[in-house]
Amino acid sequence: MVNIAPSWKEKLAGEFEKPYFKNLTDFIRQEYRNHQCYPGGKEIFAAFDHCPFEKTRVVIIGQDPYHGPNQANGLCFSVKDGVPHPPSLINIFKEIESDLGLPYPKSGNLERWAKQGVLLLNATLTVRAHRPGSHQNQGWEQFTDTVIQTLSQESEKVVFLLWGGFAKKKKRLIDESKHVILTSGHPSPLSANRGYWFGNKHFSQTNNILRKRKTPQIAW
Repeated sequence: MVNIAPSWKEKLAGEFEKPYFKNLTDFIRQEYRNHQCYPGGKEIFAAFDHCPFEKTRVVIIGQDPYHGPNQANGLCFSVKDGVPHPPSLINIFKEIESDLGLPYPKSGNLERWAKQGVLLLNATLTVRAHRPGSHQNQGWEQFTDTVIQTLSQESEKVVFLLWGGFAKKKKRLIDESKHVILTSGHPSPLSANRGYWFGNKHFSQTNNILRKRKTPQIAW
């Protein structure tokens, strides 16, 4: 059985028994045995471990983990403490600065968000070093699509932040009569510098939604 937070294990138990997931597990074991892969084995399901199912209030969807040394920690867009911030994360923090008037943070480790109920979900949970997209189309996307559908069906009033074309495709998995979806361009420099990211105010919008529901806001 996969080592994952108990509430998620209960919700996703059926997935772990399906043939595609067993094939995925075999592939990942072989990749980690024969190549340098990220994140570390114990951090593959970190997004779920830091943000239990019943506490999930916000979902941010990334594509796959950072593929450089010591960057990925199992949370999308997040890096380990002390690691230089990648360009997309820099732009996320710049938008928070302008949107909420908060100082630019020293640490790019987003565990602090996850522990407040922000599920930082990459569509693909692993990657081979220096090979972006190398673990795509092996089964991870089927698994993480099921995660999104499960949240949509079995939770109430989750705020989904879909940044960029890849994330926006996940909209079809979400019941908009129960949840809120905010979309914008991706925070990568290519998109942000063309005007598709900055000024989206997703962080203040999310907190306004939570405040109106009389639930705690996220300390971004």
